[in-house]
Amino acid sequence: MATLSIPQPVPSPAEDAELLRKAFVGWGTDENTIISILAHRSAAQRCLIRQHYAQVYGEDLLKSLDKEISGDFERAVLLWTLDPAERDALLLNEAARKWHHSNNVIVEIACTRSSEELFAIRRAYHARYKRSLEEDVAAYTSGDFRKLLVPLSSAYRYEGAEVNMTLAKLEAKILHGKIAEKAYSHEEIIRILTTRSKAQVLATLNHYNNEFGNPINKDLKSDPKDEFLFTLRAVTRCMSTPEKYFEKVIRLAINKIGTDEGALTRVVTTRAEVDLKVIKEIYYKRNSVPLSRAISKDTSGDYEAMLLALVGRDDA
Repeated sequence: MATLSIPQPVPSPAEDAELLRKAFVGWGTDENTIISILAHRSAAQRCLIRQHYAQVYGEDLLKSLDKEISGDFERAVLLWTLDPAERDALLLNEAARKWHHSNNVIVEIACTRSSEELFAIRRAYHARYKRSLEEDVAAYTSGDFRKLLVPLSSAYRYEGAEVNMTLAKLEAKILHGKIAEKAYSHEEIIRILTTRSKAQVLATLNHYNNEFGNPINKDLKSDPKDEFLFTLRAVTRCMSTPEKYFEKVIRLAINKIGTDEGALTRVVTTRAEVDLKVIKEIYYKRNSVPLSRAISKDTSGDYEAMLLALVGRDDA
C-alpha cells in the first residue's frame, strides 16, 4: 500500500551520506541528488544515513539540509527525513500550539497510528520538548476540545481483532441517545471513542448505521459550523476509513483557492510508507484525475519533484 520506491541494490549509508555531502558543497545545492537519495529510502535507511552523516561530518543531516534548502521543498524534505516518531512529535507540537478546526493533526495522529507507534511518539515528544504531549494538549486547548483530545492523545488501545457485539449494540445506542440530545461532549461519547479498540469502535459505528439508518457522521452534521462536531467527525472517519479521510484532506488542499501546502506535505510525507497507494486510488475514483497530475498542476520546482518522487508519477 506504500508508494515508496527503493532501488535495488540499495547503496550503503556511507555512499548516500557522501553524495549528500557533495550536493551541499560548492556553488549552489544539487537538489536533484537530495531527492534521488532521500525520497527513495525507507525510514530505517534514512536513519542510518543520518547516523553515518553525523559521525563522518560532525553535523546532523537535518541541519545541513536546513542551511541549503528552503520553503515548501525544505519542509517536505525535513519532514520526510525525520524518524516517523520524531516527525509526528513535531507535527503534534505545532498542532497543539496552533490548534484550528481545519488542521486536525492531533486527531489524525492519535486515531491512525497504532498503540506502539503512539507510545514511541510520546517518547520522542518527551525527548524533543522536555515535557509530555498530554501536558501541551491540555495547555493549548480548552473546554470540550480538551475533554476529547487529552484522552485521545494518551490512549493505548488494544490492537486485537476481537469484537464484543453485545457491547457494540449497547454503545451504539448510547452514542445515538447522546447525539439526539445534542450532548456531543458527554463523557460517554468521549469514553467510547477514546478507550475502545479500533475494531470495537468500528463494530459500534457499523451497528449505529444499521440500527438507526444513518452513518454517525451524518448525525454529527446538525451544525456544520460547529468546530467540535467537525472534530468528532474527524475522529470517527480516521478510525473507520482513514484512507478516505486522507484523500479528502489532499483533495481540499489542492482544490481550494491557493494550495494548502502544509496539509498536502503532511499527508504525502506521513503516508508514503503506509497507505498512499490506496489513497491515490481513492483520489482517482473520486476526482477522475491521477493524484500525481493534480500535484503537478498545483505545485512546481523542487517541491513538486519531491512530492512526485514520494507519490509516484503514474497515470491511474
